[in-house]
Amino acid sequence: MKIGCVKEVKNNEFRVGLVPETVAAYTKAGHIVYIEKNAGVGSAISDDDYKDAGAMMLENSETVWGLSDMIVKVKEPLAQEYDLMKEDQIIYTYFHFAASEELTLKCIERKITAVAYETVMDSYGQLPLLKPMSEVAGYMAPLMGSYFLMRPHGGIGILPTGVPGVLPAKVVILGGGCVGRCSARVAAGLGSYVIIFDNNLRTLTELKATMPINVFTQYSNDYTINEAIKDADIVIGAVLIPGAKAPKLLNRKSLSVMKKGSVIVDVAIDQGGCTETSHATTHANPIYEVEGIIHYCVANMPGAFSRTSTFALNYATISYGLDLANGGIAACKDNIGLKTGINMYKGKITNKAVSEAFGMYSLYKDILEML
Repeated sequence: MKIGCVKEVKNNEFRVGLVPETVAAYTKAGHIVYIEKNAGVGSAISDDDYKDAGAMMLENSETVWGLSDMIVKVKEPLAQEYDLMKEDQIIYTYFHFAASEELTLKCIERKITAVAYETVMDSYGQLPLLKPMSEVAGYMAPLMGSYFLMRPHGGIGILPTGVPGVLPAKVVILGGGCVGRCSARVAAGLGSYVIIFDNNLRTLTELKATMPINVFTQYSNDYTINEAIKDADIVIGAVLIPGAKAPKLLNRKSLSVMKKGSVIVDVAIDQGGCTETSHATTHANPIYEVEGIIHYCVANMPGAFSRTSTFALNYATISYGLDLANGGIAACKDNIGLKTGINMYKGKITNKAVSEAFGMYSLYKDILEML
């Protein structure tokens, strides 16, 4: 198979879909790998590094898209890439379709095969290709919240660690999954008072047993959340329903009870965000203010720590990528995790949550019925 990797075009996205080690894995398996010139510079990977691993370097993204049977990316195709997508071409990347009806419709129109990292599920019900980036974003969230708590950035001016005689920040985390756990550990390490919410009692029990002593658990419902955010300094949105839109846990009215100058870090923004007032931002313009509350809603947070993120992502995606390259889309017959990752095939939506996100029920079809 001819496998291509292009330079990401999303604002301040410095990650890249392939690293030299994964290029070598594909070429060792007998595949041809095309890399766009300078695709890896944002992750400190040179063209020579790729050449040494067996890749063929091409001058521009158009050529890579045109020659490749499978494109390996990091982020979803953007508008300038839509016309480069080819019918039956496998695109292996994060799509987060539920956050964009435009992207969903365009990929249906182009009849690509969309294999979404974020919905690949292993035999334990975990999301192994989402996990490494969830960890990075989770570790980042309290740091970003702390940064924008500073008065020069519009925040209330509270130091999250506190000092002798002055209390630390209060951090409220909505969701006890991977992002929430990582956020709680960092926030706790800073010395903050941390409350982590979830509606699964088993999860809350596990969190209670494993988290630092300054992390407290609370059952999630509208009342408990709205009580907790009244004196919160940082609120971190960390909820996820695989493939579906994130539930809106905070509405505009909720902001009225919060302290002016507090910060919301909505990590769930990739799936539409978990607050009514969230909309995607970029690393170039990461924040905005609503009702005196700072919103940080960067849709590609891990791109800021590009080298760490790129290598972590590649180590997670390569095994599924090799199955795709070796067996084509039919590989999902023997790889159930890969089956859950296929969101579109031949103009049909093959992930039920994506079809439900926009009411496109008639376009849904099980992938195994199409092979």
